[in-house]
Amino acid sequence: MIKVKSYSQKALAALRREAGFDPKAEAAVRGIVDAVRRRGDRALLEFTRRFDGVSLKPKDLVAGELEFRQAYKGVPKEVVRLIREARRNIEDYHKREPLVIWEYKGKRGERLGQRLVPIERVGVYAPGGKALYPSSVLMCVVPARVAGVQDIVLATPPQRNGRVAPILLVAARESGIKTVYKLGGAQAIAALVYGTETVKRVDKIVGPGNLYVALAKKLVFGDVGIDMIAGPSEVVILCDGTASAREVAADLLAQAEHDQRASAIAITTSRTLAQRVVREIEKQLRDLPKRKIAEASLKNYGGVFLVRDLAQGVEAANRLAPEHLEIMTRNPRALLPLIRNAGAVFLGRFTPEPVGDYWAGPSHVLPTSETARFSSVLSVADFLRRQSVLEYSRQGLASAKKRIAAFARLEGLEAHARSAEGRV
Repeated sequence: MIKVKSYSQKALAALRREAGFDPKAEAAVRGIVDAVRRRGDRALLEFTRRFDGVSLKPKDLVAGELEFRQAYKGVPKEVVRLIREARRNIEDYHKREPLVIWEYKGKRGERLGQRLVPIERVGVYAPGGKALYPSSVLMCVVPARVAGVQDIVLATPPQRNGRVAPILLVAARESGIKTVYKLGGAQAIAALVYGTETVKRVDKIVGPGNLYVALAKKLVFGDVGIDMIAGPSEVVILCDGTASAREVAADLLAQAEHDQRASAIAITTSRTLAQRVVREIEKQLRDLPKRKIAEASLKNYGGVFLVRDLAQGVEAANRLAPEHLEIMTRNPRALLPLIRNAGAVFLGRFTPEPVGDYWAGPSHVLPTSETARFSSVLSVADFLRRQSVLEYSRQGLASAKKRIAAFARLEGLEAHARSAEGRV
């Protein structure tokens, strides 16, 4: 199923997942977004019947307080406690983010600086079908709350009984959310962006979703802010001969079971370890509940690669720019300064990727498909707007107005020049 290969740029390129989208899917999403924009709630109800198999009335699109109370009754108390403790970990981490408001005074009395202002209204999307991710609700909502966003809403598809999955309602309420819309797919994104009779429009949308959600976010970007266009999950494990084959295999499978298009790659300096990892994967697959998904992922987008040394391993990791990068070497922290492209870096054998998924604190909303080359993990900063602040004195403008006017005329903008010249 999976074989040990020698590292080469060509071998890595063969595992690259195509970033392009199906034109038919894009056309379908465009039609859904246009329908919601034109017809509001009526379109939402029609799409909910068609895609989710649920008939709702406009008043049913928002989860009521009774539904929240019933959700708490249906979720075991120990699970509620687990969610609360995870939320506290996430809060503790994000409250430590260094967010600086600054200002300085120039030689002629001008004052210049920057202020940070929270986004006013944020929409979080959470899948609600077979896969339920209360952790994603926490990881999206808590940084926004720490940033000072006052109005955060959740959109998630209704279940067959017309209700939101109880575990998602509990995660939403524990995160501080009061409004949950029973909406899924591209129609949910459209409603959050453009608003309907029931749904109030938002300023930014964050959270994972399927292909249609990703396409909708791509389509509406510009009318609203988004976190990223996320693809299937991925992990790269950089390891030497000191790593445990059992642990490396377990971490590869932890990623592979997500999705048939997930990517799980090990890069090692040890041929012995590589061969043991392959055998361990086959062994651990035998009783894995999502065996077929993991097998497909590893067959198409997985691999165990041999490199001549750790320097070449770092080169390969940077080229892949993975969402998650685990470093299992004798001295993992020594390699950290060399890592340029990764969404999150997990150092040492006692920091498997699920630590970041659920517990440690940093958001698990991370760039995928090599976009870690230019984008970052979701953080408090994503929910803040930076505003420049400028204040010139009479003396300051008097000393600069001739040069400002000269620059304006250089660009053919006479009114700009007169605006500066006419002040003093």
